[in-house]
Amino acid sequence: MKIALNSKQARCHVWKMVVCGLGIVCMGVPAAFGRAAEPPAPKPMTMAEIVAAAKPDDWRALDPENALYMELAGGRVVIELAPAFAPRHAANVKALAREHYFDGLAILRVQDNYVTQWGDPGADNPPSARKIHKAQATLPAEFDRAIDAKIPFALLPDGDVYAGEVGFSDGFPAARDKRSGRMWLTHCYGMVGAGRGNASDSGGGTDIYVVIGQAPRHLDRNCTLFGRVVQGMELLSSLPRGSGPMGFYEKPEQLVPIQSIRVAADVPPAERTDLEIMRTDSDTFRRLVESRRNRPDEWFLFKAGCVELCNVPVPLRKKSAPASQ
Repeated sequence: MKIALNSKQARCHVWKMVVCGLGIVCMGVPAAFGRAAEPPAPKPMTMAEIVAAAKPDDWRALDPENALYMELAGGRVVIELAPAFAPRHAANVKALAREHYFDGLAILRVQDNYVTQWGDPGADNPPSARKIHKAQATLPAEFDRAIDAKIPFALLPDGDVYAGEVGFSDGFPAARDKRSGRMWLTHCYGMVGAGRGNASDSGGGTDIYVVIGQAPRHLDRNCTLFGRVVQGMELLSSLPRGSGPMGFYEKPEQLVPIQSIRVAADVPPAERTDLEIMRTDSDTFRRLVESRRNRPDEWFLFKAGCVELCNVPVPLRKKSAPASQ
């Protein structure tokens, strides 16, 4: 197709061609005479699109030897243990589960926007308290541990109020302080810890709590975190709130019975919940983090440009099944 130009337009375009040919930046030069227009940048992927496009090696299987199944009337809660951060507590809770310590005990406390806690309703009355056989009633605290280069740590870029650095270690939200050489797990939604009294060594896993609300990061390095709920949080976060101080139930009929807690490896394979968790040391997870920092979804009119540790979800899916968040 020919473009008809009058004499003035022709002179103008010839002049622009000469000037551009000298290497001078030309403004407003038609594409036909200037540099070819660059293709538009690809639209950023949403988190759902990133998860859907994840490759098989972006996922890791949940280790049944380091997972617990908590059976409630409403269904199963799956807890992943963190032996890299709290090896003695993880081992002790497994020992308690293997001697069926938790069977028939109860959820004792549900404090709104804080924690759900379970244990022995008769713990304060020695004659009626549940007996411990091979496990231990208390352990030295495992509030933090030495930084170890062998332990993966996917650093987040936006900093933190409570720690020098925060990120993810094998799916667990974690923090570290290079000056002191220490690292620890953090109290994000779904994290599981050992209740204790005033003494640091007064807990061991017989009383267990899970974060069900805002992230109480002030508890970091004051309680031993030894795991996280990876499935079934709705069964713990939707329970009736306790009417007593700190959300404790005041009447026996309010207690929520625990049917059993088992180590997943001890459950027949056909009865297991086979889950895969996204590897937090993968490029796919790094893209996911960026999608949470600058939300590309059409609904978001303002891009925050940052993300807080406890606002980054770690996707999981049933093995060989479509991903979910």
